[in-house]
Amino acid sequence: MMTKTRFLTMAAAVAVSLCLAAVAQAQAPAAPIKGDAVLASAKVTATVTQINHVTRRVTLKADDGQLYTFVADPSVQNLAQVQKGDLVTATYSEALAYEVKKGGKANATAAAVGAAAPIGAKPAGVVGDTVTVTVKITAIDTKAPSVTFTGPEGNSEAVRVKDPAKLKGVSVGDTVDLTYAEALAIKVEKATKK
Repeated sequence: MMTKTRFLTMAAAVAVSLCLAAVAQAQAPAAPIKGDAVLASAKVTATVTQINHVTRRVTLKADDGQLYTFVADPSVQNLAQVQKGDLVTATYSEALAYEVKKGGKANATAAAVGAAAPIGAKPAGVVGDTVTVTVKITAIDTKAPSVTFTGPEGNSEAVRVKDPAKLKGVSVGDTVDLTYAEALAIKVEKATKK
């Protein structure tokens, strides 16, 4: 569930438009892919109740009546297009995917992306990042069921397996790519006339 603090952080960005489409996957192994993905998303809409284009101070009213006031960052290029009554929609998405591979070694990679609306348009854009950590399976307990793995820094962790059938064909020594991705999209739209 999205917290009010997270919403305030999103609203302060007012530079963001499309949400996460999919989790980037590494190159597929020769064997069938064993894995899964979980995606969660939350959307919040608020109305601009006050805006001072000189000081860049913006007040938003959320659907629950809460007011949020912030100063828009200078990176928000199109603040002049925002007017009292406009709607701000913020969507936060996150995903976790895993893929089991034969062989390999533990490592980690990260990537970040972002895009903004063109100059003169209503503020909108998207920011996101993806982190992939490859861990090595060091033990499998089919009774629990659980898997113990070692990460790239040598740390060891045991995790329960939700579906024991997913352990078929998985062996000690296999690696698992764990990809976590999150994205924040914000767009401002002109209020519809009632």
